[in-house]
Amino acid sequence: MKTSLIVLTLALSLATAARAAEMKPLFDGKSLDGWAVKGGFAAYRAEDGMIVGKTVEGSPNSFLCTTRDYADFVLEFDVLVDPELNSGCQIRSHVYEKDTEDAKKHVRKAGMVYGYQCEIATEASGNCGNFWDEARLTKWWDDFTKKPEAQKAFKDNVWNHYRVVAQGDRMRSWVNGVPCADFCDKTDATGFIGLQVHGIKKGTGPYQVRWKNLCIRELKPGDKMD
Repeated sequence: MKTSLIVLTLALSLATAARAAEMKPLFDGKSLDGWAVKGGFAAYRAEDGMIVGKTVEGSPNSFLCTTRDYADFVLEFDVLVDPELNSGCQIRSHVYEKDTEDAKKHVRKAGMVYGYQCEIATEASGNCGNFWDEARLTKWWDDFTKKPEAQKAFKDNVWNHYRVVAQGDRMRSWVNGVPCADFCDKTDATGFIGLQVHGIKKGTGPYQVRWKNLCIRELKPGDKMD
């Protein structure tokens, strides 16, 4: 029995290591090659192996976006955000090509980013790791009032680790290893990944958000996920 348990544990460890080895850098650590700013004009720079986003007064929500689209994937990154600043990570997202009226009759200007956004905010928000439907349905995709552990997963003033899995119509997230969002939606099967610097009120800021260890593993049909 003990031998079987050891063999099983070893097999699981090897499988975990193999999956980790398949993760590919999404950021080269020294430049913003493969990324483009959309939606606003916040300042982004590569610095000391990090992507640093800085608020610019007067800018609407800004996003540093991958220049290619992704469909099914595992995305991981570490993030450190000033507590005064709201941020997020877009997945399977898009840009309005022309002024467009959304489902709530709001006119979305051409160039605005829209789609699923995994929330990065403050510890007190209670929604970090949840998904906001940015500039479209403007709603939360999951109900964190029923997930007290998820509400407390994010910590202020420290690096927080995010894991996001998009597979078929199912989206999931973990913050610091704690399961957070888990929902299904068929609206978008593919799109770009974007790092948000939220717009700020006049006379405030500047604030910063930093990302590092951005890596991705694209999934194939039939891949099994934990």
